[in-house]
Amino acid sequence: MIITRIDQGPRMSEAVIHGNTVYLSGQIGAPGESVTNQTKAVLAEIEALLNRADSDKNHMLTAQIRLADMNDFAEMNTVWDAWIADAPAPTRATGEAKLASSDYKVEIIVTAAKIS
Repeated sequence: MIITRIDQGPRMSEAVIHGNTVYLSGQIGAPGESVTNQTKAVLAEIEALLNRADSDKNHMLTAQIRLADMNDFAEMNTVWDAWIADAPAPTRATGEAKLASSDYKVEIIVTAAKIS
């Protein structure tokens, strides 16, 4: 079976397509920005990557959300809820995790099905 990699670097690929499944790496926003701005940036990048992989948010299967601080849960959810309102919601898990830098507040990992 063919494996396609999008934006492959020495350490990772931004997306990997295997069969009809699209796996995205953890997406992060601009360091130091607010939770709202980071979440908006992450979701925009997810949409862009899914589109490049012949998918979209309507085909998301699961989302894993990592927050540097669970006190930001409501703020992140405000952005997420507005973004997902016009699409079927995927399965989702949210937890607190120490991210790569203290400047990052949100990281989201998505798996989706291809459209065709």
